[in-house]
Order: sequence, then C-alpha cells, then structure tokens
Amino acid sequence: MFYSGKELKKVFDKAKKERYGIIASNVVFDNAIRGLVQGYEAQKSDGLLQMSAGAMKYAAGSTKNVEVGAQLISSMTKIIANQYKNSGVGLHIDHATPNYFDLVVYCIENGLVSSVMIDASHEEFEENIRISAEVVKIAHKHGVLVEGEIGYIKGAEDEIVSDTQLYTKPEEALEYVKKTNVDLFAASVGTNHGVTKGSKVTLRIDLIKQIDDLLIKNNVERGIVLHGASGLTAQQQIDAIKNGVVKINKDTRYQMEIAEAVCRYWLKEADSIIPPNGISDDDFQPDKKRFDPRKWIVKGEDAMQKAVEELVQISGSAGNSIMSK
Repeated sequence: MFYSGKELKKVFDKAKKERYGIIASNVVFDNAIRGLVQGYEAQKSDGLLQMSAGAMKYAAGSTKNVEVGAQLISSMTKIIANQYKNSGVGLHIDHATPNYFDLVVYCIENGLVSSVMIDASHEEFEENIRISAEVVKIAHKHGVLVEGEIGYIKGAEDEIVSDTQLYTKPEEALEYVKKTNVDLFAASVGTNHGVTKGSKVTLRIDLIKQIDDLLIKNNVERGIVLHGASGLTAQQQIDAIKNGVVKINKDTRYQMEIAEAVCRYWLKEADSIIPPNGISDDDFQPDKKRFDPRKWIVKGEDAMQKAVEELVQISGSAGNSIMSK
C-alpha cells in the first residue's frame, strides 16, 4: 500500500513508541522500487522510499526536468506499492537543499510525496530554522511530514558533499525542533555518506541518547534520523534505535548490491553477447535467452530485495506494519 503523510505519521509514531526502526531506501529505477517494495511486503514491514534531486533529474532523461522525474518516481511507487496489502511505503524527498524549495512545494501541492526533507544544515542556524519552519507550514497544510537537520555529515551522497563532520549539539536540536515543528530530526552523530565500514565509524550513541532524552524531557519528542548508515554494523544500528533513532537511511548498500549481482552475472554469461577468444563476429551466435535484460536486471532487483529484508530484520520492523492484523 502507498502511505499518505497521515498514515506515515502512524508508522513513525508506532516505531518510536515500540523502539524499532524504519528503513528508508533511496531509489531511481523501477526495478529498485519493485525489489524494495517486495522485500518490505515479504517481511510485513513498513518502509519509506526516497528520491533525491539527482534521482529525479536522471528519471526525467536528457531534459533533467526534476518535476517530470518526481512524477515518474511517484507514479511508479504508488502503482507498485498499491498491489500489496500486508505492508506499506511512503515516498520521501531526500536532502532537498534550499535551492530546491520550489520543487519541494511542487511535490507537496501535487500529492507526489508523503514526506520531505529540507536540508538547510549548511546555512546559519537561524536561517536554517526560518527555511525549515516555512516548509513545515506548507507541508502540514497538505498532511505531509517534514524532516530537518542541523550539523552535517562527512562524505558525498548524490549532490550533498561535505569534507568535514559537524556534530549536532543537543541544546540546538531542542531549539530547532521547538521553533520549526519538524516531524523528524536528522542528527549528525558520526556516520558518513558514501562507502564506509561500520567497524571504523565512531557512532556517538551517547549523543543520540542525549538528544532524545532532551526532546522527551521538554515534551517535543521526535523520531531521530540516521543518515549515512549503509556501512554501519548490525549492532550499531540496533544500539542507535534503542536510544531514539526511528529512521535509518540506506542508499550506497543497495548500489553495491546491484552492481555486484549484475557483475557476477556477466562474468559468467559474457559469452552470450561477446564472442569468445578465437571466434569471429561472423561465426558467433548470440544467445538471447541469456542476454535478455530481464535475465540480468532481475539479479540486481533480487539482491536489493534480499538486502532490505535483512535490514528490516535488524531494525526490528519486520512483522510490525500498521497494516498487520
């Protein structure tokens, strides 16, 4: 099922109350959407699909029209998700910087998304608050959730690049949440965007707990979001969830899974389309049964499904869909 913002709020409220995490997965292609939605459904877990500005540009083709790309990804997500009844997914805009403000408003007002992230974390603190509060005002009129962020995460993720890490200060987190009324709060606590190994990441569980405790104490409890989480160990993710994290973003992990699965297929089946050594093009007969795109694209799709099933088991969301009887 495709979730509206109202339904997605129920998902996050339930997850925060029961202390499990929702896996948020970045997508670009239809096969990624299929694989992930099938994985959530197989585990009876709710989830969130995410599209970045870069993904929207890619989806639109040579025009790079972000509005067209948003329409395409939203339509595919809704059509695929609405086939299933034991779980649900929403669609989220990931890391929309202030220069994409008009795009965020377009997606909200046209019912394309369930939630949005406004990332003004590189602005001055007061300006971040002003921009975030403006997005919240518009989004909440349409029942759409908003995620905001202060601090910033090292590494590269699509169009977001930072050479340094700036940890979130708990007292600033409190002020930000109070003044913006965001529904979800992304904190910088030691993770990195891009390819990393969790065993080498100093994840500040203590900082997550400090932020969560402070928000609860001041009656503004929010689900905390963990960006740059693809390289974390299972235990790191479990510990983060126990201490207030409710949404865990995944992107690089899926890209690696797809690339490896397709690469392994072609290492084995290359002679279905490329003549082996010693055979001329004239004598070579390609094997359509093996080079048919449906034979190898599905390998990546299956790998993504397997990955998200593993992730929702780690996060504790398996069997916890709000659709479950």
